[in-house]
Amino acid sequence: MHGGGRTSLGYGKGAVGVAGEWRVGNLPEERDRLVGRQAQRAELARLVRRSRLVTVTGVGGVGKTRLAQSVAGELQPSFADGAWWVELSPLCDGRALPFALAEALPLADQTTRPMLEVVAEYLAGREILLVWDTCEHLVDECRETVSALLAEAPNLRILATSRRPLVLPAEEVVALDPLPVPATDDGPAAGEGDDAVVLLAERAAETVPGFTVTTANRRDLVALCRRLEGLPLALELAAARLRDMSLAELNQRLDDRYAVLGTTDGVDYGADPPWHQALRTAIGWSHQLCTPHERLAWARLSVFAGTFDMAAARRVCADERLPAARIPHLLASLVQDSIVEWTPTGAGERYRMLDTIREYGAHWLRGVGEEQTVRRRHRDHYLDLARTADASWIGPHQIIWYERTVAEHANLRAALDFCLAEQDGPSALELGGALWFLWSACGFAKEGRHYLDRALALDVSPGPVWAKAVWSCGRAAIILGDTETGLRLAGVFRKAMAEETGETDGTAVFAAAFLHGCSLSMQGRQQQAAEVLDAVPRTRPGRGRYDAEWFAVSITRAFVYVHLGRFADAMAVTEELVTESARCGETWARAYGDYVRAMAALGLGRAEEAAAHARTALDGKRRLHDSLGIALVIDVLAGAAVAAGRAHAAAWLLGIADQVWHTLGSPQMGSPELLAARKACEDQARCLIGDDAYRTAFHIGSTVAPEAGIAAASRGADCPAPPSSLPGPAE
Repeated sequence: MHGGGRTSLGYGKGAVGVAGEWRVGNLPEERDRLVGRQAQRAELARLVRRSRLVTVTGVGGVGKTRLAQSVAGELQPSFADGAWWVELSPLCDGRALPFALAEALPLADQTTRPMLEVVAEYLAGREILLVWDTCEHLVDECRETVSALLAEAPNLRILATSRRPLVLPAEEVVALDPLPVPATDDGPAAGEGDDAVVLLAERAAETVPGFTVTTANRRDLVALCRRLEGLPLALELAAARLRDMSLAELNQRLDDRYAVLGTTDGVDYGADPPWHQALRTAIGWSHQLCTPHERLAWARLSVFAGTFDMAAARRVCADERLPAARIPHLLASLVQDSIVEWTPTGAGERYRMLDTIREYGAHWLRGVGEEQTVRRRHRDHYLDLARTADASWIGPHQIIWYERTVAEHANLRAALDFCLAEQDGPSALELGGALWFLWSACGFAKEGRHYLDRALALDVSPGPVWAKAVWSCGRAAIILGDTETGLRLAGVFRKAMAEETGETDGTAVFAAAFLHGCSLSMQGRQQQAAEVLDAVPRTRPGRGRYDAEWFAVSITRAFVYVHLGRFADAMAVTEELVTESARCGETWARAYGDYVRAMAALGLGRAEEAAAHARTALDGKRRLHDSLGIALVIDVLAGAAVAAGRAHAAAWLLGIADQVWHTLGSPQMGSPELLAARKACEDQARCLIGDDAYRTAFHIGSTVAPEAGIAAASRGADCPAPPSSLPGPAE
């Protein structure tokens, strides 16, 4: 019964709008003001309100993403179920598109259905805005997915950015031009048609403190804006260079660049005239002004998907041509020149490239014949990271590894895609197997199954790496409710362990028992599950390849005992588990141990003790953003509340849990015992307070901001308002 279900529920910092309404969603924070675009902004907002699919098109660097972000932020409060940002640029395989949608949404489905079907079902009854950023490299996949989603979800709106339209009947297209430039060199800097000048001046002031537009420099500013055709990305790259040269010198350099450029850089941006030359000029000119080491770093950094950290940059970019000691300085220089963006996060400093900049670097990487070499180094770095995280997962740094691995998800996905594209079965198997905790504990079981199935089909060579991939795939299948596959892979794993791999690791015995016993338990075959689990020792073995599985077996054994009515035995097992977890500083399994301990205490009639254990479990699950664990624990909290006579609180808690279960796809994981326990809790609460009061309290819980409701539940709060004073929901 033991897995993860990470998902952002969409409420957090900045969730309250100016009018006090909840702003539901995950839109990126606007880091600077949108210059100009008033007419386009108003037109785009009008079209999104009217049409189900609106695509903002234009050349790379024209500001499509920035405009979409601003309009989505304006419209966000008007969508009952929020506005959600879906970043598509890190995807290199269109088959990952449904997983990217689920990852962006508050959705952590735990079923075996196709992910596109799951996403469509989730959106079907919701009033929601999806913003798909950077579709041009996946136009065919986007077209098919949009058609499927719009057919199933009548209140869905999609706002896309792409260099070319998706070409669908429902699509409205807004073609975005560069910013207007002044008609003359005279006049005030804020006059009509001066948006390009205003943007350049604002970015220049960030580079050169105190910079302002004056009569003396206005002519040069306007000339620069004209030379760069008002293209925002080109203007921002130019502004970064004002740190090193004057406006007059910068204009002269660009004149020289135009004279020699032509089409010699050979980069295809997918852009149409008339301003594609301005983009090539600005990026090529910035490239020309970089030192040879900076150019090489730029090219090598282009292999990263999404964001990356300094350690990754050193490992992937450094060699005898580019010493590791120089990487921090080179990265700082590229940040100063607006080639790389610096992004501080809660997990540390991270970096990223804009798509157009990355494409230029990727072209040069191919040109110098290094693409395969650097991509293999990228693969090797993330394989090492996965190995280290796997070995460190059971320990005091688990939360840190959770945050780091989730932050690197796009790069891990890119590394797996590279392995599969290269037909590199051994690396795909090892990476997919080592990432078991990402699939099982961090809420990406469906994606893990997708990659592991492909890797296992690619390489059937028996051995320890193959066996671990089988085990990892079996774990993911169980979490998705596919217990038949769990049982089948348990047998395959046992055979591999005994006959083919020569596996002597004592932890492998627990791995096989977990796959077998948990599959039986989830089928409701508790006595058979107990026999399988009781056949392995109670004592934790030494560390090994399957170190987490002693904890998994202990949790499942206690869970089975609860459902066999052996509450005291379950309590004894969980106490051992919690003690061992505390000893090694573990959070994930400890929280599940506290959850099952709460179930056992409830079975023993100790409602207050059950609530205390459940609140401890909820604290752990919140730290790991484990939605599956959160939903399970709140169900138990509701059971403890009704057992203590707090029926209003129980109904409210069931409403909170209901919100989370809706993101998981399979209520109570399909477990007969868990479904029966929830039904019994609901029936008892209704009996104590009546149907009307129950519906009202449930409605309060099911409509509260999820993060706020979960936080209140962890504090042991009661229903926040007297149910009798509130109107009930419509029948």
